[in-house]
Amino acid sequence: MVGLTLALALAQGGVSVSVADPVPPSVLTNSAFDGRVTALSYAAVRMLKVLGVWEYVATEAQPISDILVTDAALGSPPSALSLHFDHREIGEPMGAIAENRHIRRALFAALEGTGVRLIAPAAVTAIEPNGGFIDATLSNGERLRAHLAVGADGRESPLRERMGLRTVAWSYPQVGIVATVQHERPHNGTAYEHFLSSGPFAILPMVAASHSEAVGQYPTNRSSLVWTEREELAPALLELPPELFAAEVERRFGDHLGAIEVVGARWSYPLRFHLARGYVAPRFALAGDSAHGIHPIAGQGLNLGLKDAAALAECVLESVRLGLDAGDAEALRRYERWRRFDSFVLAAATDGLNRLFSNDITPVRAIRDVGLGIVDAIGPLRRLFMRNAGGDLGQLPRLMRGEPA
Repeated sequence: MVGLTLALALAQGGVSVSVADPVPPSVLTNSAFDGRVTALSYAAVRMLKVLGVWEYVATEAQPISDILVTDAALGSPPSALSLHFDHREIGEPMGAIAENRHIRRALFAALEGTGVRLIAPAAVTAIEPNGGFIDATLSNGERLRAHLAVGADGRESPLRERMGLRTVAWSYPQVGIVATVQHERPHNGTAYEHFLSSGPFAILPMVAASHSEAVGQYPTNRSSLVWTEREELAPALLELPPELFAAEVERRFGDHLGAIEVVGARWSYPLRFHLARGYVAPRFALAGDSAHGIHPIAGQGLNLGLKDAAALAECVLESVRLGLDAGDAEALRRYERWRRFDSFVLAAATDGLNRLFSNDITPVRAIRDVGLGIVDAIGPLRRLFMRNAGGDLGQLPRLMRGEPA
């Protein structure tokens, strides 16, 4: 999603772009490929509107009206102290929830007619700077030459390894379980983040199911479940029969949305942390998960990658408009300085939050509950957190301010 967004931004700025992907679009947009949703910040939504993507995904995106953060031990009611973000304080939704497959489908639709050349399925098997260019060989035998190559090829990033860019990384003793649930009562656009000892348990509002997806009793009331569980327990939970899995969900879900059903497939994803030590090399840059992988506790992974895409597009296009080429070394260094610090701060914050909240130590829980209550009670501080959740702090690229790059 980051690579396609960057390709679109560069193409709209007049740069010739080719995208190679080992997975064809028909697979990337299939519901069986990826069960995850993304909480797009309102800054990311502004960016997608400028790029002409939002019109293709808007009907599949659920606006986030409120965010409610609570803390509790498993089987106990939530603490009386909680954190509530109300969109009316900032005058617009906090963002929107959309399934990843719908975001990808929208990006492919927006790319039509832009001149971007999509080569899929094809993986990059070799890449090497060559004077004022960088050369790549694809798995289909094709050779490409460009002024700039960008590795937006995911957490394992073969291109990052081939270009010699190292990372700081570790694994969390947690697994992310993802499923879609239908519930008796409407969610009213509220996203819930419920902290349990095993990690955050998020309930993210979705649009109503289509006729082909309406397999439960409550197709108009849907949410995405993002359940962080200890890695030793996750396999057994995933293998439970549907009714027992639903019972485990209800223990954590509570009854605020009434009766619930788990519908469709369940997915699981290992949770890992990594940060690239450097984001650029000669004629090469990293963007998205190839540059950083953070804990999903705040739902900011894709938003962070979209900021990369917006910042890199801005740096490259400014260079081109000055008569330089797209791989100008100073433009890449500016991009690295811009994005590496912001990525480090958010990665460190999400890592710290996960360590703080993923335990059931009573004194620690008392302290963090008081902290949630203090933030909720102080209006300016609460609105600062809201702006941060909306991606509206720091040095924003033009696209995320709602301006062309």
